[in-house]
Amino acid sequence: MPVKLGLISLGCAKNLVDSEHMLAMLQEDGIQIVDDVADADVAVINTCGFIEAAKQEAIETILETAQLKQSGSLKALVVTGCLVQRYKDEFLTEMPEVDAVLGTGSYTNIVEAVHAALKNSGHAYEAFDPISLAELENHRLLLTPRHYAYLKIAEGCSNRCAYCVIPQLRGKFRSRTMENILSEARELAASGVREIIVVAQDITMYGRDLYGKPMLPELLRELCALDFTWVRVHYLYPDEITEEMIDVIAEEPKIVKYLDIPIQHVNDRILTAMHRRGNSEYLSDLFAKLRARIPGVVLRTSLIVGLPGETEAEFEELCTFLRETRIERVGVFCYSPEEGSEAAEMPDQVEESVKQQRRLIVEELQSEILDSFAARVKGQLLDVLCEGWDPETGLYYGRCYADSPDVDGRVLFDSAFSVEEGQFVPVRISGAVGEELEGTTETTE
Repeated sequence: MPVKLGLISLGCAKNLVDSEHMLAMLQEDGIQIVDDVADADVAVINTCGFIEAAKQEAIETILETAQLKQSGSLKALVVTGCLVQRYKDEFLTEMPEVDAVLGTGSYTNIVEAVHAALKNSGHAYEAFDPISLAELENHRLLLTPRHYAYLKIAEGCSNRCAYCVIPQLRGKFRSRTMENILSEARELAASGVREIIVVAQDITMYGRDLYGKPMLPELLRELCALDFTWVRVHYLYPDEITEEMIDVIAEEPKIVKYLDIPIQHVNDRILTAMHRRGNSEYLSDLFAKLRARIPGVVLRTSLIVGLPGETEAEFEELCTFLRETRIERVGVFCYSPEEGSEAAEMPDQVEESVKQQRRLIVEELQSEILDSFAARVKGQLLDVLCEGWDPETGLYYGRCYADSPDVDGRVLFDSAFSVEEGQFVPVRISGAVGEELEGTTETTE
């Protein structure tokens, strides 16, 4: 009987790609992949360790999964990823439930780790190769629905933001070769993937280290020449968005007019303290330019409230910016003081209650902006990528161009004809409930 293995992938889409690489290696070894760790002989948990909430989720998941070992249904537990990399000493002393651990530079050791964990209980295996040696090219077993997939074009980050520990966990920014990226993209297109989502910690830096200049515009044009319907881009750092990049996004019909641009804040002093390049005037001008050059563009950003020393006036400047810029999609996070980051040592740490209140204010403001976006698209005919049928509502659901998987809302729609998962259909938008748009399919005949 083959070994049965279940994998739980936590954290970001970039981590998910690593999980897909590991699954492919395990399957090639003859290990049977199962959907539920409760049905498995061995469980693998690929962790996130970016902020406190992610750490807590990972620890809880590990402890809950370890209970399956006590009941006898699970024989071994392997833990990989950022949390292991960040706290490797603690893992080896405080997590006796774990049988094998792999740092972010060693995920390709997964087959060896699984077999060692099954052979011996306790800390039977550990590997912490230099994070700069993590392999960037491997086969994948997709964990996403077959109609969309993530395409990781680089690893690591060299921006050194004051609040962030990602360079310590993933190393400096390293681009994949364009040839390898396009080879993988062709395989994904041939397998039936309709939407490709280009990801990296900072995709605007793509190619600088290999080719001496930014190569994202050229890469996007090459991707648009392949058999995808949508090409979506994530994590464009604002100060690296060039005129050429804007032209490509505006001109290529396959590139979804949805741009994820993390700005974190807009106050000049806060941006300087964060080590973020640019200032409030630049950000205002950039978003105005994007709206003028890319009609109908939907913008997404991420914000941090409560950085040490953030005043009420500086927070209000952020709110004013949101009211004026009308960014359609916003993820807002309370500042988390992470060990090893520069910001954790800053004076004037903001009280947790103040941070939470500021987050709620931004979320309420954003709710109003979402309502205005829904009003703007009411009556429009939008292409929707169907992702299934909801038995509770009796409606199909999917995503339009304004919705990225797992971070945005969805479109609920009725249809007089049968719609398959992964099919694009035209939907006339009739209204919205919260973040979810509603509508009805229309024929194009």
